[in-house]
Amino acid sequence: GAVDWALAHVGYTLGLVGPHLYLSLVPVLIGLVIAVPVGWLATKTRALRGLLLSVSGVLYTIPSLALVVVMPLILGTRVLDPVNMIATLSVYTVALLVRSVVDALSSVSPETISAATAIGYGPVRRFWAVELPLSIPVLIAGLRVATVSNISLVSVGALIGLSGLGQMFTDGFQRDIVPEIVLGIVATLVLAILADGALQLIGRLTTPWTRVTRPARVSSPARAAGEAVSAR
Repeated sequence: GAVDWALAHVGYTLGLVGPHLYLSLVPVLIGLVIAVPVGWLATKTRALRGLLLSVSGVLYTIPSLALVVVMPLILGTRVLDPVNMIATLSVYTVALLVRSVVDALSSVSPETISAATAIGYGPVRRFWAVELPLSIPVLIAGLRVATVSNISLVSVGALIGLSGLGQMFTDGFQRDIVPEIVLGIVATLVLAILADGALQLIGRLTTPWTRVTRPARVSSPARAAGEAVSAR
């Protein structure tokens, strides 16, 4: 039965988890590094915000398989090079996270920013010590969507021969092994749930002020800025 097949192939399944996670999470890190400064720039002027959000929206509409196939022509890599999938998913991650970064930074109240400026914070220091920490809850929500999306999209790489849990789909279809397909779906789902839970935990650990047992609304903008700084 399906359970017997799954138990007999635990090692095979676990061996595909590593490559799948690698291809899923590296683009999240790359996308985050790119999206944060781009999103910050987008908050500076309305025209730039509209342009960058429009471009990110267009990028996300490109079919994943088409982009994976075209990427070797852009990068000059081999078709089966994992770099193609990493680059493709990095594009999607940036497209998702730019809007998340804009929304996250916009969620910080102008009064808090003014208070931080009034106590001597320059633009760069204010961004890292006040604006970015206070925007983490909204940013984590975007990261969760991007991560789960990447874990799902990595399966597309199996169509061009890349390793990952998607390999169980293609192999199962080609050999008519239904338990393999089911196990691949379940393993991908479990991986997405675990990654989502890990990001929720990271969000809680990096925003200790949201767990303080007192009224959620701080008494003043200056206090909000002070809590963000002290938490770093």
